[in-house]
Amino acid sequence: MTTTTEPSEFLFSYGTLQLEPVQIATFGRRLSGRLDRLPGYITGLLEITDAQVLATSGKTHHPMLVSTGRPQDGVDGTVFAVTPAELAHADAYEVADYRRDRVRLASGTLAWAYLDARQPASGPDI
Repeated sequence: MTTTTEPSEFLFSYGTLQLEPVQIATFGRRLSGRLDRLPGYITGLLEITDAQVLATSGKTHHPMLVSTGRPQDGVDGTVFAVTPAELAHADAYEVADYRRDRVRLASGTLAWAYLDARQPASGPDI
């Protein structure tokens, strides 16, 4: 089995994964990314009770993507190129209320994003 150290995945962040201290704690490095937008979503707030996530982010509530299906809605964020191992680290950081799913950003980029786990998975039109 081969592992890659080159970024080969895109991760869209609209919340705490954009914060440098969270990136250092989660990925061991500061990520560089570019601004993008996720159409058809808004954000709500999720109360965080996981002690480690609270300590890392310093925030009691994190934003949560909620699908509206309305193209006029959208959430601004940053898309980062990450390695598969870093994506696994992001999975470990996020609490069970989030589900990682593929989304299509306004730029056309297919990226992973953390959505409300209570909503059904839809995936982008590819």
